[in-house]
Amino acid sequence: MDSRVPLATIKLLQLPVPPPSYYAATGNVPLAAASLASSLSIGEGSSLSVDASAISPEDTDVMGDVELVDFILESDPEYVGFSLYLWNTERSLHIANEIKKRKKDTTIIIGGPEVGADNPFVLNETGYDIAVSGEAEHSFYKLMKTLLSKGDLHEIENIAYRKPNGKLTDFSKELAADFPLNEFPSPYVSGFLAVNPNRSTYLETVRGCKSQCTYCFYPKSSQNLRTLDIDETVRLITQLKDQGAKELVFLDPTFNHRPGFEKFLDAIALVNADKQMSMFAELRSEGVTPILAKKMAKAGFNRVELGMQSINPETLKRVKRYGDPHKVAEVAKMLASEGIELLLDLIIGLPGDKPEDVERGIHFFLEHGLGQWVQAFPLSLLPGTAMRKDAERDGLIYMPTPPYRIIRTPDFSEEDLIQSLYLAEDLLDRRIDEFPRPFLCEPVESLRDTFYLNLTKVSSDESIRRVSRPGTRHHAVWFESENWDRDQSLVNELVKRRLTMDPFCTIDFVFYTDQILSHKFFANVKAEIAKAKQSYLSRVLAHRDENMQHRLICIQKMDADLGGTFAESMFARSDLFYYEERKLSSLPKNLVDIGIKIPMVFVNDENCPERLWTDLKNSVDPEAISFRSRKLEKRWAVEVLGYGEV
Repeated sequence: MDSRVPLATIKLLQLPVPPPSYYAATGNVPLAAASLASSLSIGEGSSLSVDASAISPEDTDVMGDVELVDFILESDPEYVGFSLYLWNTERSLHIANEIKKRKKDTTIIIGGPEVGADNPFVLNETGYDIAVSGEAEHSFYKLMKTLLSKGDLHEIENIAYRKPNGKLTDFSKELAADFPLNEFPSPYVSGFLAVNPNRSTYLETVRGCKSQCTYCFYPKSSQNLRTLDIDETVRLITQLKDQGAKELVFLDPTFNHRPGFEKFLDAIALVNADKQMSMFAELRSEGVTPILAKKMAKAGFNRVELGMQSINPETLKRVKRYGDPHKVAEVAKMLASEGIELLLDLIIGLPGDKPEDVERGIHFFLEHGLGQWVQAFPLSLLPGTAMRKDAERDGLIYMPTPPYRIIRTPDFSEEDLIQSLYLAEDLLDRRIDEFPRPFLCEPVESLRDTFYLNLTKVSSDESIRRVSRPGTRHHAVWFESENWDRDQSLVNELVKRRLTMDPFCTIDFVFYTDQILSHKFFANVKAEIAKAKQSYLSRVLAHRDENMQHRLICIQKMDADLGGTFAESMFARSDLFYYEERKLSSLPKNLVDIGIKIPMVFVNDENCPERLWTDLKNSVDPEAISFRSRKLEKRWAVEVLGYGEV
């Protein structure tokens, strides 16, 4: 007779950043989830009767909403934990609610930077039982021990929990995160997170930040730096390298603030002498010298982020960023001269800035020859930041839901913010926001990523049956009809059913036509989409009248003649994507016209001659052409758009 106590199961997961394209990498590395699972494998945690694991990103990145719920419940877990970030909070809470509907006794735990006393959006949501604030490796054992023994939660630090009446308690007293980083093993080393050579490998060698930028979450942790020493870091990096890591991403808040930084770089360079690994980190320009720039390149750093944030010195003081823009430019050129690519940050809408400061900031970078590296983006008032705490006092109005974008300030109207973004694009001669690239490839039944509905040939009942199946995280629904006005109600019903089943998936609604579709038709479909649950992804491009999550696409069939007026009216719309289906042999001689003088092109060929491929790469706006062939679309995404994994 087996007298062992059966293990309770806890599944921990982190849902991905929704990428702009089907073939774009998510960059999803569930480091926090895996670190919590790992923390239960040592010391007192190893004595608990619990089987803890982090769900692999290879699963979370592909599955749609229904598929993910089914997958989690297959193992019948007693506990499920979600890492919440601004890009995945709404979807995570939806998945949590669906789990609760099907298995009420599952205990749902949430944590991450979205969880805290100053984020009513999350606190007012349902579907979870326990909210954990701040770092948790040092307290997770105590929480799980109490849950397993059905003890009283009121003595557990850093949590709020749901009482029998459904109300959430206030957060309990805070337990300082002062444990040394070597107290808990890296989940890559303990086996809770696999190194995938095709993905970035994330690591922390420092927690805490000396800077006190009011818009940033990091100062909440501590100004006291907790570091892995050089020898410990070298051992970790060596183990990651031996496991096949190709790109290391250092999550240290300010990489060059760690003590002994130069010796640290020397040690990394020895480990990475064969340049197997490339590396990324975020720096402050202060203290970076030509010698350090050379040593970073020698160590393997090929990308670095530098934040100027504002050209206005008074603004930099006000938000406690401080620093000197001229020093940022000097260090940027220093790093670029060593072959290191850059990300140069400029925030639009900081308190104290005016629209002219954004323009001056862009011109400053251009005058220094650094325009290609600039990423300008609107301010977000993140939970846990000093800026959010003082927002009312400072007259800052922001979205109450992700991405918490600034709406207006005393110096920026809503229109000013939008126009500043567009001005930055004009000056930099490129789109700053990600482009929501539609997925238009031929269907493969086994992949569950395409629903094809010919409304003329298939009955409405069969169409409803087909569209009611679960889909992948990003999928397309194709409609074809000989009479769109007649089928308007059916189209709306099919859209509604798809949105109800997988509300937080990225869905491309494709209207494949040789008939004219009216603006009224699309207005009705948009109205149906507008009823769906909103999210970070549906809001993030709202200023452009674009819905990153639920997209409308109109494709004019090959050889269909719908007249110039229809094409012009579709081409002029910002709320849908209009393509003409063509063979490669029928492309215009002047390829640069595609997407500018003529509509975007949907290529119907299975193969492309290499010479023409090269001409397309060199001439066409990369987002103005899409492919039916999965082979060509994936190649374009990786080679031309720079999507894909490492």
